[in-house]
Amino acid sequence: MKKLSMMLCCGLTLLCLTSSKAQNLPIIDGVVNRTLITEKMPLAYENVREADVLWEKKVWRVIDLREKINLSFVNPQKTFFEIIHEAVKKGEITAYSTENDKFSTPIALEDAQKIGVSIDTIQVFDEVEYIPKEKIVENSLNYESVHQLRIKEVWFFDKKTASMQVRIVGIAPLIDEYDDNGNFKYTRPLYWVYYPNCRNLLAKQAFSSVAENDANPTSWEDALEMRMFSSYITKESNIYDRRLEDYMAGVDLLLEGEKIQQSIFNYEQDMWSY
Repeated sequence: MKKLSMMLCCGLTLLCLTSSKAQNLPIIDGVVNRTLITEKMPLAYENVREADVLWEKKVWRVIDLREKINLSFVNPQKTFFEIIHEAVKKGEITAYSTENDKFSTPIALEDAQKIGVSIDTIQVFDEVEYIPKEKIVENSLNYESVHQLRIKEVWFFDKKTASMQVRIVGIAPLIDEYDDNGNFKYTRPLYWVYYPNCRNLLAKQAFSSVAENDANPTSWEDALEMRMFSSYITKESNIYDRRLEDYMAGVDLLLEGEKIQQSIFNYEQDMWSY
């Protein structure tokens, strides 16, 4: 009986110590504290000599975030545009003017922080004087109002590796503009960001996709480099600097974009001899 009492006391002591230690353990949402994404660095681009570029073509395309395959871009926890815009407001990456897409005019930080912010005057009721008064309010940018992204990229054939390669140059979030009656007018870019300067940021942000293995997360930089999105071409480099929509519409516009993509594929195939 005495031996049993001692065993019970030891058990209770061990249970108390275990409970005390458990209270001091860090809270982990899983088995281990995952740091692969937060500590990840993107792989540096391979150096390409100008003499090795046999062929090059600039292409502009649009990623429609309302397509089912692109739902990861509008993840309710944190959208892709929110990641970019928060970094712009903090000064972590530079926003460039949309007067051209050559990244020649950077936007000052104080101006970048005001992008998408609107000032409205509303009527409020003064509970003291019992009269309506005007109040100026500031409306912040709604991240969900961005439904499209414009991508500028360069396709080139590297004779050193005998392969066609593509590199994203810039990304511009697009926003719809409406008149006072709520009728759609046009879509315009908010600003451009230079993609190579965004790679470090995007490499540390988890890509929100349905993964078969949660132990191997994908970053946004990985997703863009691996072309894990659906898009359509809206422009190719040309002497008139025209977009496809300037002389085509509807299905013809989409077909012309597919034709441009096919011509890039055909050029690579034509470089090989069988």
